[in-house]
Order: sequence, then structure tokens, then C-alpha cells
Amino acid sequence: MGHEPFTWLRGLGSAEHVATSALVVGVILAFAAYVRPRLASAEAAATPESRLTARSVAEAFVEVMTGLVESVIGEHAERYVPLLGSFFIFILLANLIGLIPGFTTPTADFNITFGLGAVSFLAYNVYGAREHGVKYLKHFLGPIALLAPLMLVVDVFSNLFRPVSLGIRLFANMFADHQVVEIFTSLTKFGVPVVFYVLGAFVAVVQAFVFTMLSAIYLALAVSHAEH
Repeated sequence: MGHEPFTWLRGLGSAEHVATSALVVGVILAFAAYVRPRLASAEAAATPESRLTARSVAEAFVEVMTGLVESVIGEHAERYVPLLGSFFIFILLANLIGLIPGFTTPTADFNITFGLGAVSFLAYNVYGAREHGVKYLKHFLGPIALLAPLMLVVDVFSNLFRPVSLGIRLFANMFADHQVVEIFTSLTKFGVPVVFYVLGAFVAVVQAFVFTMLSAIYLALAVSHAEH
């Protein structure tokens, strides 16, 4: 007869995924608090690091993320780097923590992933409204006046489904990934689990990237102008 694997936070019941998410957030905030003074120092910023440090990791991450966001959104992309960078780093760590014995994967819970999708949905609509004002509503009407009522219905439902699709995609992939790693780890303790841990880590990175890039695309569509 099978049994549930041991986890440090099992006693919290249904709140275990929320607590693990909070732990991930705590790790991110602690890292940010540690590295921020080093990034803010003009003297330190002018001196390149000769080895791998927290500052060099943070700088590399920001540089790569800025490049990715600029490739999708284009002009003024730096405005959206904090949001999209936060999505990527949180989802990545939330995916990876499930590979550590004694921890669950928060993103294997649809409540967590749907919440992330809802934040993405609210964010790109807020940014779109800020960029265009009342004219943002034209995004939902299409270019042909006669088809505006139909396009309004289609676009509204399409946009409302986006947080659900983001949540389902992330949840389904991470739930399946976690189950595969768990099954093969329980079958054998040597050799084979290493392969699936590597594959699990790869899936964790890919899913964080996919969620972030889809959010960037939605942002680009929301803030774009007709001439672009």
C-alpha cells in the first residue's frame, strides 16, 4: 500500500503549498536585501567582480531579463522588467524547491498557478490602460467597425481565458514533472533518479520561461500602438 512522501510542512494540510510559496518569497526577499546595497554602491558597480558572487548573479539576471523583455516588447521595455523578472525568479524557485527532499512544488497546485495567471492578467490590463487611457478599449473592438460587437465578445472571452490557460499550463506540467520524479525516486535510490532530477530541473526552467514570455507577449499586445 502506497503512502504519502514525507514533507516538512505536511502538518499544514491544504496550506502547505501556500506556506512553501511564502518560503520561496522569503528566500527571494532575503537575497534582494543582501545584494541591494552592493548594486546601489557606485564604487562597487564600477568594479567588476572577478568571481561568481551574489552581485554578479543579480547583474547577469537583470541583463538577460532586460534583453528578453526588450526583444518582445521593444520600446520602454525596462518598465516591465521588475514584474516579468519577479514572475520568472519566483516560478523558477517554486518549481525547483519541489526537487529538494521534504518540500512540495507550489506550482503543482492550480490555486497558486491561477493566482499567478490572475496577477499577469491584471498587470497587463493596468499597463495597457495607463498607456492608452480610454482608447485602450479599442483593443477589444478590432479594426472593422461593423464587426466591433462580435470582436468585443471574442476578445473579452479570449482575455478572460488567459489567466486560466496560464495557470493550467504551468500547473499541469509541474504536477506531471513532480509525479514522474517522485515515482522513479521511490522505485530506485541510485542512478535513475539523477536523470529525472536533471530532467525535472530542465522542465522547471522551461516552464518559468514560458510563463514569463507569454506574460511579456500579453503586455506587448496591451501597450502596443497601431503604428507599431
